[in-house]
Amino acid sequence: MTSRNEELFARAQRTIPGGVNSPVRAFRSVGGTPRFLKKALGARVWDADGKEYLDYVGSWGPAILGHADPVVVEAVRAAALEGLSFGAPTEREIDMAERLCELLPSLEMVRLVSSGTEATMSAIRLARGFTGRDAIIKFEGCYHGHADSLLVKAGSGLLTFGNPSSAGVPEDFAKHTVVLDYNDPAQLEETFKARGAEIACVIIEPVAGNMNLVKPSAEFMHLLRRLCTEYGSVLIFDEVMTGFRVGPRGVQGLFGITPDLTTLGKVIGGGMPVGAFGGRRDIMEKIAPLGGVYQAGTLSGSPVAVAAGLASLEQIARPGFYETLTARTERLVSGLNAAAARHGVRFVADSVGGMFGLYFAAAVPRSYAEVMGSDKESFNRFFHAMLDAGHYFAPSAFEAGFVSAAHSEADIDSTVAAADAWFAANAG
Repeated sequence: MTSRNEELFARAQRTIPGGVNSPVRAFRSVGGTPRFLKKALGARVWDADGKEYLDYVGSWGPAILGHADPVVVEAVRAAALEGLSFGAPTEREIDMAERLCELLPSLEMVRLVSSGTEATMSAIRLARGFTGRDAIIKFEGCYHGHADSLLVKAGSGLLTFGNPSSAGVPEDFAKHTVVLDYNDPAQLEETFKARGAEIACVIIEPVAGNMNLVKPSAEFMHLLRRLCTEYGSVLIFDEVMTGFRVGPRGVQGLFGITPDLTTLGKVIGGGMPVGAFGGRRDIMEKIAPLGGVYQAGTLSGSPVAVAAGLASLEQIARPGFYETLTARTERLVSGLNAAAARHGVRFVADSVGGMFGLYFAAAVPRSYAEVMGSDKESFNRFFHAMLDAGHYFAPSAFEAGFVSAAHSEADIDSTVAAADAWFAANAG
C-alpha cells in the first residue's frame, strides 16, 4: 500500500525539482522516501502518515528550544498582528542588533539579512571591498551557502585554485577561491607565505557541521587568527550553524578568538528565516549607505523573524541553559559510544554544546578526507533502522545533528536503546 509520504513525494516531483526545495531533504544520500512533516512540538515531529519521531534534525539547528516553543510562538503571533513586513526600519531591529553585539563582543556593528547564504555572501563582498583584494580562502568540506564563489571544492596540490563544484558557476569566479584542508596548520601557513598579499579573507566554519561535526585544533585556529592579522586579511567566522548552538558566545567564545567578521543565522531567528553579519566597526562602515560596498534586502530585519529571534535569545540566556543542553548531548554521545563498543561495532560519536556527529569509523574525523573515509553504507542502514524505530536523524552521513532543550533524559535513553538494539543485530 502506498503511504501518504510516497504520494506526496510523487506529487512534489511533478512541480518541484527533485520533489524538494533543498537537496538533502530528498533522501538521495540514504535512499528511500523523504518524510513530509506536518507537525512538530517539543522534541518530536509527525509525518504525513501520522508517525511520530524523536527529532535530532531540529530544522538543521534553529530549534534549540524545541519545536513550537510557546514563548516564541506567542512572540510571532503578536508581531504578525502588527504587520508582516514594512520595508522600513523598526525599533525591534535595533533591539536585535544591540542584543547580538552584547552577546558577541566581536560584533561592534551588525547588519540583518534573511538567510545564512546572504550573510556569508555579503561578508565576503565586504571583505573584498575593505581590503581591495580578490582572493579568498575556504576549507574543503565547509559549506557557506550557495553563493558562486563558495561553491568550490579543492583541486590537487597545495596552492591549486579551486574548481567549481556546481554547474552554473563560472571558472572566472572560482579561480579567486583557494581551497585548503581543514585542520592543516602547515598548509595554511605555506599558503599565506606564498599568496598572503592577495588574500582578502579567510572564511571558516570554526566548528564544521556540514561535513558532519568536525572540531578544529587550537593550534590551527590560533594560527589562522595570527596569519590574518599579519597579512591584513579579514577573518570570517561562519557561525550560522554554531552561533548560540555550541555555547553562549559561539565558537569564538570557546576558543577565545576574535574574528573580524561573523555570520549568523538559524538560532537567532528561532525557526524563522533570518541571518546577520557583523564585526569590526571600521569594516562594517564600508557597507552602504556609509560606504561603497552595496548590500540590500526587502525583507531584511523582518519584524516577525526578529520577534522570534529575540524571544529565543532571551530564553537561551537563562542560567544553566547551556550546561543542561551540553549534558543532554553528551548523554546521547556517550550512550551511543558505549553501546557500539559493547557490541564491537566500528562507530564513534562526538559533540560540542548542542551539536553532535555520528561516524561509522574507528576514530573521530578531523578533516574532510577522514570524514569521507567513514562507512557510508553502514550509516545508511543505521539511519533507516532508527527512522523505522521513531528516531529522526539527518538523512546524510555528512551532516551534524542537534539536541534541543526539549529533549528529556528519557528521550535520549530511548534513542540509545534503539541504537543498542541495532548495534547488537549488526555486531561483527
